[in-house]
Amino acid sequence: MRRPLAFALAVVALFATAAAPPPPPDPGYFAHPGVLLNRAQLDGMRAHVHDGAEPWRSAYRQLRDSRYAAPDHRPHPIAVVACKPYTKPPACTAEREDAIAAYTQALLWYVTGERAHAERAVRIMDAWSKVLRDHTEGNSALQAAWAGSTWARAAEIVRYTYDGWPKARVERFGNMLRHAYLGEYAEEVADYNGNWDLAMIDASIQIAVFLDDRQVFDRAVRRFKMRVPAYFYLRSDGPLPVPPPGGKADTPEEIREFWFGQKVYVDGLGQESCRNFMHVGYALAATAHIAETAHHQGVDLYGPVRQRLRAALELHAGYQAGGAVPKWLCGGNPELTMGPDLEVALNHLQGRLGLPMPRTSRLAQAMRPAGTDDLFVAWETLTHAANPGT
Repeated sequence: MRRPLAFALAVVALFATAAAPPPPPDPGYFAHPGVLLNRAQLDGMRAHVHDGAEPWRSAYRQLRDSRYAAPDHRPHPIAVVACKPYTKPPACTAEREDAIAAYTQALLWYVTGERAHAERAVRIMDAWSKVLRDHTEGNSALQAAWAGSTWARAAEIVRYTYDGWPKARVERFGNMLRHAYLGEYAEEVADYNGNWDLAMIDASIQIAVFLDDRQVFDRAVRRFKMRVPAYFYLRSDGPLPVPPPGGKADTPEEIREFWFGQKVYVDGLGQESCRNFMHVGYALAATAHIAETAHHQGVDLYGPVRQRLRAALELHAGYQAGGAVPKWLCGGNPELTMGPDLEVALNHLQGRLGLPMPRTSRLAQAMRPAGTDDLFVAWETLTHAANPGT
């Protein structure tokens, strides 16, 4: 039986100190919690919910009432997650959904202070770290990226705000991330669509922070700096987009084919805009996740890509919201399928920097509360809407 929102909020004051962190290990190079959310943002999220203001009230209800918050959620770990392209193997779906469930319970723990939520998150993470060994088949890297980034967010919150996750099991979970996930992202030659590479960088940098691994973090930063300019176009790049790093698409004809036949390039166009806006949304979300995590670690990745990110958001948000589509863009018929991918970037560009983002802001408001794509984006109205942190 679900408790009413009023009751859940009433306990916040009683448990205000329950989310104080246990004595953490020496973080060395990194600030913790610092995977997508820092302490100030977690506190801001909780305060918004406690105040009952919108859109956070509705966003919290959406999370709380979702299947991912079910108290009887049972994880379904498997030793080898085999994900063939263009199929939906149950193990692949279960892995992503269990990761989102752990993250959901971690957020509920922080908002309510009820230890049962942290215990459920730990139970899910322990179940997988005890069993999982590898990812295989053609979509292994993408699957490991989607699940790996979400696992890292959940684990970071629980590890640094809850005192009931035994050190040995924390270390086992970290070993799972290192050996069953990071190895899937090692290849830096990227002939595939850029949302894959950005998703892998997203997972890499977040796992790096959780593991306190500076080498992995720095490698993710280098890869980000090469990939983003090759995904989002600016006129300053010249008449053609930047070729993908390490890829083979470097002639005009090959680049046009890689960009799904698009021949006119304007500020903010994405490599997959003429595939569909859904995949551009994945790339936007991953780009923002990477830069946000780096921001919490004192590394400015937003700055070098700010113009690209802003242009891409405004271009795609305008058409997604119903703007007239010109014939030169994807033959006048792009697939307008963008998901809940705007909040993190909007929070930085408009919230922290004060840049005008009228189209993105209008679309974000129309889509709120942004829930989850059931892949790797979850509850970002709750966590990042008007929540700059520090």
